[in-house]
Amino acid sequence: MSGTYLGMPAFPKAAKASTKNERLRANLTRATHTIRDKRAAAVGELDDWAQLRQAGKEIKDNTLARLDHYLLQAEAAVQAAGGTVHWAVDAAEANRIVADLVHAKGEREVVKVKSMATQEIGLNEALAAEGITAYETDLAELIVQLGDDLPSHILVPAIHRGRGEIRDIFTEAMGRWGRPAPDGLTDNPADLAEAARLHLREKFLRAKVAVSGANFLIAETGTLVVVESEGNGRMCLTLPETLISVVGIEKVIPTWRDLEVFLQLLPRSSTAERMNPYTSTWTGTTDRDGPQEFHLVLLDNGRTATLADEVGRQALRCIRCSACLNVCPVYERAGGHAYGSPYPGPIGAILTPQLRGLQSEVDASLPYASTLCGACYEVCPVAIDIPEVLVHLREQVAEQGAGHRVERAAMKAATWLLDHPAALTAAERAATRTRALHPRRLPLPGPAKAWSDTRDLPALPAESFRDWWKKNRKDGSR
Repeated sequence: MSGTYLGMPAFPKAAKASTKNERLRANLTRATHTIRDKRAAAVGELDDWAQLRQAGKEIKDNTLARLDHYLLQAEAAVQAAGGTVHWAVDAAEANRIVADLVHAKGEREVVKVKSMATQEIGLNEALAAEGITAYETDLAELIVQLGDDLPSHILVPAIHRGRGEIRDIFTEAMGRWGRPAPDGLTDNPADLAEAARLHLREKFLRAKVAVSGANFLIAETGTLVVVESEGNGRMCLTLPETLISVVGIEKVIPTWRDLEVFLQLLPRSSTAERMNPYTSTWTGTTDRDGPQEFHLVLLDNGRTATLADEVGRQALRCIRCSACLNVCPVYERAGGHAYGSPYPGPIGAILTPQLRGLQSEVDASLPYASTLCGACYEVCPVAIDIPEVLVHLREQVAEQGAGHRVERAAMKAATWLLDHPAALTAAERAATRTRALHPRRLPLPGPAKAWSDTRDLPALPAESFRDWWKKNRKDGSR
């Protein structure tokens, strides 16, 4: 496997390796710039984009403020429509629920709609441990699965792969998973898509159980919504006899009218389309039409703890559009695998540490995986102030003693100095009087030398501001 979440090194170590991969950087630069330019054009067509963005933010905030009410409303509506609702406090419980449901049907395979929630909980691996094979049906997810890889982007999981690599993966691995790739397969996108279509068709027609996530859960009717571009979702959501949907509790919205706002925000922000090609909705079960058994697994897995944080909870507004990834200079150079999470990029840097906690080295490093340039906030369709949350999480990292030792010592010394005016005045005078002896750059050792070699120390004035003030404002005038 070319990437791993469990036991992954902290972001600085992972990024140090990934930024040296020239092919990766070229693939990411080309893809992210193409998507961001198209998105800007699509958004620019709407004169009321700012108002839509504010509406999306307010709908999400109001829903989160009464999340318990809307979840219970959704549960009742799903049950009234013939579905069954399960509550999962964490990944282990969610995985157990899904595995038990598949076993109860006597099946050993499932087809899957692209789902960030199931990536988050490691469902495929958990099912494999139970003797159940999960087949990814999204084209990019299929590439990742056949390549024994991990997703590196929320919208385009195989963004780090080039066409030649994809052809080689299909040629080498498709036969082990089902129908082999055609002889003489080229790297032409149409040929690659046709190979995937033929490979997946037999799975769609054979599978008795499907697993999905959902982009939205409408509380008033218990309706779930999946938006996608390929039609694989529609096949999974309609053909199998049993459908299991694993959905984060933050995906609930109150009404169909609220959905109207998000179906304008999401496609333009994600795929730069005015409307996504496939919008699938389902409400419970219907006799002789679609799945005859429906199960909804409502997933917490750290979301309740995130909701309790007044600053950090805004991460739960996220509608998984990936716009923040496509404008982030750090993601563009480091790639998604460096984040050590199914959620890469700026949103991953604030969501993952809250869902998993800041105890591990990986999670404590993520709030620092940013330049705080603010580009992510500018493009977010629900106005998540990602830089604000990053700084908030950095404070928490520092408070638990996980920050850099030298930085902590410097901050402690600065705090003492600023709390003692006489000592501060003496230090300022000593600094100005010895300024001729100051080096142009800090003589830092080891890896820090690369930082100091490109940064000059600021030149000190001949006198401090305090001394200047006393000399020129003796009467105390302002």
